[in-house]
Amino acid sequence: MEQLLKKSVVQAIKELYGADVKEETVQIQLTRKDFEGDLTVVVFPFLRFAKKSPEQTADDLGQFLSRNLSDIAKYNVVKGFLNLVISNAHWIDGLNKAYSDSNYGITAQTDDSKLVMVEYSSPNTNKPLHMGHIRNNLLGHSISEILKANGNQVVKTNIVNDRGIHICKSMYAWMKEGKGETPESSGKKGDHLVGEYYVKFDRMYKAEVAGLMENGVPKEEAEQSAPSIIGAREMLRKWEQDDPEIRGLWETMNQWVYAGFDETYKKLGVGFDKIYYESDTYKVGRDEVMRGLNEGVFEKHDDGSVWANLEPEGLDRKILLRSDGTSVYMTQDIGTAKLRYEDYSIDKMVYVVGNEQNYHFQVLSILLDKLGYEWGKDLYHFSYGMVELPQGKMKSREGTVVDADDLVEEMIKVARETSEELGKLDEYDEESKREIHRMIALGALKYFILKVDPKKTMMFNPLESIDFNGNTGPFIQYTYARIQSVLRKAKDQGLRRDVAQTGLQLREKEIELLKRLNAFPAIVKEAGTNYSPALIANYCYELVKEYNQFYHDITILGEPDEAVRNFRLVLTETTGNVIQRGFALLGIECPERM
Repeated sequence: MEQLLKKSVVQAIKELYGADVKEETVQIQLTRKDFEGDLTVVVFPFLRFAKKSPEQTADDLGQFLSRNLSDIAKYNVVKGFLNLVISNAHWIDGLNKAYSDSNYGITAQTDDSKLVMVEYSSPNTNKPLHMGHIRNNLLGHSISEILKANGNQVVKTNIVNDRGIHICKSMYAWMKEGKGETPESSGKKGDHLVGEYYVKFDRMYKAEVAGLMENGVPKEEAEQSAPSIIGAREMLRKWEQDDPEIRGLWETMNQWVYAGFDETYKKLGVGFDKIYYESDTYKVGRDEVMRGLNEGVFEKHDDGSVWANLEPEGLDRKILLRSDGTSVYMTQDIGTAKLRYEDYSIDKMVYVVGNEQNYHFQVLSILLDKLGYEWGKDLYHFSYGMVELPQGKMKSREGTVVDADDLVEEMIKVARETSEELGKLDEYDEESKREIHRMIALGALKYFILKVDPKKTMMFNPLESIDFNGNTGPFIQYTYARIQSVLRKAKDQGLRRDVAQTGLQLREKEIELLKRLNAFPAIVKEAGTNYSPALIANYCYELVKEYNQFYHDITILGEPDEAVRNFRLVLTETTGNVIQRGFALLGIECPERM
């Protein structure tokens, strides 16, 4: 309706005042609740064409739109605002379309659909996934689903940081203290086991540094000469020389970690179409930098290091290869980009990475463009803020990080305790309870994270997230389950549903709910344009609030008029479908019963 109105307003300005305006200049808003109307046209931008008062201009437009659009029942003018009352027939017709369309709000892919690659997760193989990874994975998965819903082809990708000194630290500590320990012998997840050795290395290293300093060695010298850091660096050197023993241990410990990551990804309900490994991409990146050097894109300094001069772009000089020929993170990202470009015909690349890397991706975009990658200058860095907990910040090397697996288990425990306290699942068997507790826990976690503007640093509170009231995942899931209960009762009573009659008189609560449902396609489109899961999350909350008001104020199953009862059942079912569809874009499941 909004799009039709914009076109009609453009036509009106042309016919009434002889002026050409663009559709994007036409402002359509939901009418404020203290005024009569459904949609409001802001008239002020057109006063210079009309050369009349705001009230007269609005009345001109109101008369024109009423004559030309049958869906406008009446209008009123409040200063420079034209409030339009949309006919009941329009809202019911829109409901019938939503009810009959199993992909309502979703744009289908075509042969011309753009291919968007979304990178997220990007873990290191020296530790398990933590709270920050949870936000990253949930944002990346949801953005991917939203982009799909907007008609794009999407490839979900991950780059695993599986090489470097941090990996060797875990390996060194295992060789010194592991005594052959494995995930099987210890009963621990592989990523947890390797992460413990990363923590052990840090403790070992700090003890050695402290000991050297006690013997009079200056701090900086102690930090460089501690036996453990020397051992880890030697291990890295051997790795780069393809030493078979070191490479074998590296592959074994990485496999432990990958198996652990897969378990965590499965718990979170996320996955990838293609995984790249830094150990494969860094050499490719080095070759690309050398190509850029040969083509005059980059420059070599006297010490043999290779740099990009970005001063013409208003930035500084960026090192790409050290004097010893080793690569930096930027080089690795260039190599990964080249491999991706060879594997897929990418139209758009989206990197889901924290806001501490804003400058890195600004530089990467320029470098890829200089190297000839068409999507380089248009890559999108989806920058998001950090996650904090009431206990404070997290440091993985000290073993104080909030582990993703532990958090999920804690969420399930809180969901179980909250459900038992409220007595909501007393009649279910234990297996059903466990599955519902899992859905509630993951729904609470995902919704609490995704409803927040991703650019903001957020505080995550498990207890607050799992509340069955307010703007939470469980509150929305509970409303969905309530809707399914209504539909089951209707089925038990033999009440069949069909498209609603358009001539019905509607009550205010019904119209408000219809307006919310009508907005879903536009919200999905806006969420795709702005890469914003928060828009979907908060839309679902507003929809659920409207439905609950409708549910409490209006009789559904007990309505004696068959046509009205059918309309309300169709309205109820469609609301449930849209909640489920919206939550699917967030990666959240909706229990049929709660």
